[in-house]
Amino acid sequence: MSLHFTEDEFQAAWRELDEPKVEGWELFTETMGIKIYRRYSQETGLYEYKVFGCLKNCAPDQCAEVYMDLAYRKQWDSYVKELTEKDHDGQSAIYWEVKYPFPLSNRDYVYVRERRDLEIEGRKIWVVLAKSSSASQCPEKSGVIRVKDYKQSMAIETDGDCGTKVFMNYFDNPGGMIPTWLVNWAAKSGVPGFLTDMQKACNNYHNFCKNKK
Repeated sequence: MSLHFTEDEFQAAWRELDEPKVEGWELFTETMGIKIYRRYSQETGLYEYKVFGCLKNCAPDQCAEVYMDLAYRKQWDSYVKELTEKDHDGQSAIYWEVKYPFPLSNRDYVYVRERRDLEIEGRKIWVVLAKSSSASQCPEKSGVIRVKDYKQSMAIETDGDCGTKVFMNYFDNPGGMIPTWLVNWAAKSGVPGFLTDMQKACNNYHNFCKNKK
């Protein structure tokens, strides 16, 4: 039983691998075999995104390990300023500060996440859910804007070869005045860039684990 997420949320995430729910969404960009859809929210004036694609030469179990490994993320993700797991009263939350280009202020997140390794009719599917948390163990910092509305879900499985089929859904409200071009650039270039970096990170993960021992 999850403290933070419902069974329905885990089920909904992996089902999009089979049947992408994109009615009411627009195809925003397609690059390197990755499709990104977006949907405008009247409430926030921002877009929510869905990503479908494949990571070549990266097995899904390894992909899940890389995605969950915060120490390794600090090495391969150049946008990470700080990334750490904090405990408070037996509750764990992750603190993440992201570098933004000058003259914009950095953003930080406090979020909870959970991974489940599912067996669905003989298929192995990995699902990771994350969302912002108001965990009190991470006070706001001067000069850094706290992102209070963030959610992400990811479902992955083998692509039937030696790669990984990926579905990702995410939304965040970065707050402050961010130019539209930067938001669009982050979605169009940042997401495929992140997946490319993650693919490289998967290929180097064995060496990282070996050196850690």
